[in-house]
Amino acid sequence: MSAEKTPIPLGSNFIRAIVEHDLADNKFASKKWAGSPGDAAHQAKGQIDPAKIRTRFPPEPNGYLHIGHAKSIFLNFGLARDYAGVCHLRFDDTNPEKESQEYVDSISDAVQWLGFNWANGQENNLYFASNYFDFMYRAAESLIENGHAFVDSQTADEMRETRGTLTEPGKNSPWRNRSVAENLQLFREMRDGKHADGSLILRAKIDMTSPNINLRDPAIYRVRRAHHHNTGDTWCIYPMYTFAHPIEDALEQITHSICTLEFEDQRPFYDWLLERLAEAGLLAHPLPKQYEFARLNLTYVVLSKRKLIDLVEQKHVSGWDDPRLPTLAGARRRGYVPEGFKLFTDRIGVSKADSWIEYTILEDCMREVLNDAAERRIAVLDPIKLVIDNYPANQVEDCFAPNHPLKPELGKRVVPLTRECWIEAEDFMETPSKGFFRLTPDGMVRLRYGYVVKCTGFEKDAAGKVTVVHCDYLPDTKSGTPGADAIKVKGNIHWVSAQHAYAAEIRLYDRLFKEAHPGSGDRDYLNDLNPDSVKTITAQLEPSLKDAKPEDRFQFERHGYFVADRKDNVAGKPVFNRTVTLRDAWQK
Repeated sequence: MSAEKTPIPLGSNFIRAIVEHDLADNKFASKKWAGSPGDAAHQAKGQIDPAKIRTRFPPEPNGYLHIGHAKSIFLNFGLARDYAGVCHLRFDDTNPEKESQEYVDSISDAVQWLGFNWANGQENNLYFASNYFDFMYRAAESLIENGHAFVDSQTADEMRETRGTLTEPGKNSPWRNRSVAENLQLFREMRDGKHADGSLILRAKIDMTSPNINLRDPAIYRVRRAHHHNTGDTWCIYPMYTFAHPIEDALEQITHSICTLEFEDQRPFYDWLLERLAEAGLLAHPLPKQYEFARLNLTYVVLSKRKLIDLVEQKHVSGWDDPRLPTLAGARRRGYVPEGFKLFTDRIGVSKADSWIEYTILEDCMREVLNDAAERRIAVLDPIKLVIDNYPANQVEDCFAPNHPLKPELGKRVVPLTRECWIEAEDFMETPSKGFFRLTPDGMVRLRYGYVVKCTGFEKDAAGKVTVVHCDYLPDTKSGTPGADAIKVKGNIHWVSAQHAYAAEIRLYDRLFKEAHPGSGDRDYLNDLNPDSVKTITAQLEPSLKDAKPEDRFQFERHGYFVADRKDNVAGKPVFNRTVTLRDAWQK
């Protein structure tokens, strides 16, 4: 399985061309909207719809949204925004056994975090498929009455045996020719709880010889006794998704129903069902049309809901918002930003062609946005002590560091300098390698925003590890003063005052999987988990970071982009998560 490595043309989006063509043809100019979803009679009471188009984002509330959903959110809400339309948030909650209010709340939060709202003036376009159950039942009876549906008494195994294959036609059910009266009676008995789960099923009556298996009398209603998060125990029969979805679109007057490619084979049934209901007078033209695009295939992650649930429930991660997960809740906690997802979706485009997108593209988009947005701060992640022996013991001196080197209007902040500082262990080398320009025995280096210092010695612990470096400073070399350039040095290192710094927990997050395609071939995807996907350290941070609020983002100079954790945060001593390094550490 090879990964797509060529850049994606910016802005490629074939669905935009479809929308523009439809608007130019006034395809929906006659569409009415009565202010809420409803059937043909309801919408006929309304005025011409002020929304030029209506799209929808229709997640099933059976898990948390992931990065792939961000693409769909930006596509559907973005089209509505750009073409004077409205995008609905609809929960496709037709499967009561796997859905919960927790997922409903998390999905709503994620959509709003990405910058979108489903309100349109006085309209609150937040809908639940389960609110349409009455109409769906009515639609099913209409199909029965018009000879387009029947109740089947076959078992699931028998239905499977008679369905046929891709090369062989299916066979009609022996119950296919039941009378309309018998079908209505049985269907009503299903509704009234008189039949066991799985004993009867309502099927559309289309064509068992169709080359499209999805048209071979598909199931549209089943008996299932399950408590529903929205309708409680009102129903013991529930519609199948392929039946419910087009009806939901039609009731909401959706113009462009945008799905991923796996629904392409379902489009003929989508059109068949809506046409039958329009013929019966339940729905009015123009009817919604379905369009499909390639779903997001991203390296180094799994987007399968089943696998994400396994990772959470088997505690390979700390929860749905673990910063290593590709969920939007996890991405937010890691410090990813909506603007980065917008850039990412624009960059990868929307097409019909399946391809693999390198995770690096997403990381680069985040770097690009954060480089512009994030103020700079100093953090020493692997500290050793630097003692400036000739600096006055009780002196505190202000040094000035820009908050953002590309935005002078953001000003500078004070970084206090004292006799003892923390520097990175990697910034001192007892036996320097070729090209090492930082601090060495008898060598000189500039303390960034401060003075040039000359090493005079160092101390080691019992294991031979350097713990303290001694130096003298050159008083006339402070940055920003006339003498700053008097002595030229090649090295420049960052530091924090030991007296003013504070010790903070830092979580260094990396990719959850070590393989580009987890579980490819015959491997168990769990065997591809990266054992080094998170490392927790104690770092020394400059004092201004004590004031960081949850989700405040910074570039820690030389280290990357970090965010104050939105969950495990203590006022005055925030915990930081690494969002992304300054450059790709996985490049091969």
